Amino acid sequence: MRVAVLTGAALLPGTARAQTTVITADKMIDVLTGKTIDFPAVFVGSDGRITSMADARTVKWGSDVTHINMSGKTLLPGLIDMHVHLDGPADIGGYRGLEFTDSFWGMTAVGSAQAMLKAGFTTVRNVGSSNRNDIGLKQAIQNGYATGPRIVPAGYALGATGGHCDSTFLPPSLEKSGKEEGIADSEDELRYQVRRQRKYGAEVIKVCATGGVFSRNTEPGQQQLSERELRVIADEAHQWGLRVAAHAHGAEGIKAAIKGGVDTIEHASLVDDEGIKLAVARPRPVWFSMDVYNTDYTQAEGAKNGVLEDNLRKDREVAQIQRDNFRKAHKAGVRMVFASDAGVMPHGLVGGQFKIMVQYGMTAMEAIQAATRNAAQALDREKDVGAIAVGRFADIIAVDGNPLADVRELESVDAVIKGGKVVQ
Repeated sequence: MRVAVLTGAALLPGTARAQTTVITADKMIDVLTGKTIDFPAVFVGSDGRITSMADARTVKWGSDVTHINMSGKTLLPGLIDMHVHLDGPADIGGYRGLEFTDSFWGMTAVGSAQAMLKAGFTTVRNVGSSNRNDIGLKQAIQNGYATGPRIVPAGYALGATGGHCDSTFLPPSLEKSGKEEGIADSEDELRYQVRRQRKYGAEVIKVCATGGVFSRNTEPGQQQLSERELRVIADEAHQWGLRVAAHAHGAEGIKAAIKGGVDTIEHASLVDDEGIKLAVARPRPVWFSMDVYNTDYTQAEGAKNGVLEDNLRKDREVAQIQRDNFRKAHKAGVRMVFASDAGVMPHGLVGGQFKIMVQYGMTAMEAIQAATRNAAQALDREKDVGAIAVGRFADIIAVDGNPLADVRELESVDAVIKGGKVVQ
């Protein structure tokens, strides 16, 4: 899409000159109030943050202010995906990963980040990567060596020996000396791993509380860490100012993670009524982060990509239960955030999840808020992202239609602004 970028509008006497950019459009969705604003003018300072907002029909600005004109379009906050794996190409599954050298995966993350930004996701939480690829990519983007969203990295995910976060595809003859990075089998080891991930750049701690779909010799419902172990992880992370995301498909693992103080429950596929009640009632907010779309891709393309039949079997068994539980959890009042598990599916297609969220009980506004306002709250980054509001970064997307009438407008955004700069 071509965005008109103009300069040189008239300046009324007394108009402040602190702004460097103004963004205008026909409409703007305010995710904090749930209202639609007509003819917004969003002023951005040199630091990329929003300085003020006004009615574009009446406000004037100076010749030194760059005008990004999105006439005819609707503005929304940049979207936030709370569960991605940037160094996991969706079209390489199973043992096909052994075809590539170790550094290959970090190289693929660069393209994945660009795809997510192009899709309108200006912030992502990367919940586990090998070789700390997510941390390196974050640093490259921040320093201008790569293009992509703001990344909240986890570094290595934490888990038990032989569990979902461990390497379970190789024979013992190929095992490394010592444990894989992030793997721990006691409370002290888990506490150390929290500190170690933070030491090298993690901004969220990812832990695998249950078995998973795309690992070998684990079942999704199988609990793999105790409530006490999960509490040690959460307490240690919170002491350092970090939040904790727990991969948890199974009902018992979900309840253990909620009781243990974890902040977000990833997948939450097999949650039971007791787990839903615990999530609603817990004083410290807990959020469900449910990837209810990617099975459409994995079942259609997985075998071709090398995904093993045992993994596809687990995917089939969990998929509809997860969607039904998404509806049940939302209806009960569980806090929800947008999470795609991109890497299991192509990163550029994650906007397709909005229609599934609406199909399974959310209004279009609620689905949008899950990917903006709610996600910012769950990240503890409400001062930075998640809304078009004064003080936050000018991370903004634009679409031609009305996503409140047709949420599928978000499957193909027309423009992306990050920090007040047009990037797509």
